[in-house]
This record gives sequence, structure tokens and C-alpha cells, in this order.
Amino acid sequence: MIDDHQLSQLREMLGQALEGKKLAAASIAVADLAGEFRGAGGLGDAVGRSSTVLLESLVEHTEERLLMGGAANLTRNAADFGGSLRSILEALEEQVVVLRLLAHQQEAGKVTVRIGQETAAEQMAGTSMVTTAYGTSDTVFGGMGVLGPTRMDYPGTIANVAAVALYIGEVLGGR
Repeated sequence: MIDDHQLSQLREMLGQALEGKKLAAASIAVADLAGEFRGAGGLGDAVGRSSTVLLESLVEHTEERLLMGGAANLTRNAADFGGSLRSILEALEEQVVVLRLLAHQQEAGKVTVRIGQETAAEQMAGTSMVTTAYGTSDTVFGGMGVLGPTRMDYPGTIANVAAVALYIGEVLGGR
């Protein structure tokens, strides 16, 4: 529970994070704000809950949607993730970490690999992400990626992510 002063602080923080930003930038700002206060308790919990609700609202916009599939596959070899699979699944459920990682992907065709601590999220330290953007040479339509253990097949995953992104970019570019 927060008091009136903390509520005012929360309103001010969210207002500053969102003011004058386009939808994509607003999603990043909300995700970053939630990351700053994660685990802080009190006002931090309120920031986290508010950010999650805002992020869900922003993501529901038809141009800003996160689709996830295959999360259950992570449980096949839970020991491969080194830490708590529960914290990884919770981070995926909140969508904050995934949206932040995908939002930083600005160039179609460029594949980025983040291993362990490079994901910049404590709860994702036992994972690796292979991400890319898809679109045409002058327009990025969206981003995609694969999350797995740090011992994943990097050459195969990179090739698959790049191929699927190229195909999706060609299909959407030709509409």
C-alpha cells in the first residue's frame, strides 16, 4: 500500500517517462523504469505493478504487440539454466525484459547475441538471447528472437533467426 505522497511520486515518474514519446519509445521507457525499481519494495512495487499494466496496454496497440510461443519448452532441461527457471518464466510473463531487448534492435538483418549477464537483467543471467529485427532496407516492422540456455547451438540458432526474419520481412514488405 502506498500513501498519497508516494502516489504523487509515482504519477510524476510515469508522466516524465511517457511525456512526448511515441509508442515504441514509451514501451522502452516504462520497461526501464520498472527495471530501476525492481525489488525495491513499497514505491518500487507500485512502479512495477503500474509499469506492467501500462506495458500491457501499450503492447495491445496493433503496432506494438509481443507474441510468445514455446515457453513451455524451457522446462525440458531446467538444469541448463543454472539458476531459477521460475524467475526466467516470471520475467517472460511480465514482458518487460523481452520488450526492452527487442526494442533495442533497430536494424533489419542484423542479429544480436546476448549471453548471460549481457541480457542486463538479473533474472535472465542463465539464459542467452538471439534477436533481430525484420523489415525492409528502410523500414523495421518488428523484432524477434530465441531465448535459451547459455549452452545453446549458437550457429544454428543465429541462422534460423536470420532466415525467419528475412522471410517475414520479405512477406510484409511485399504487402
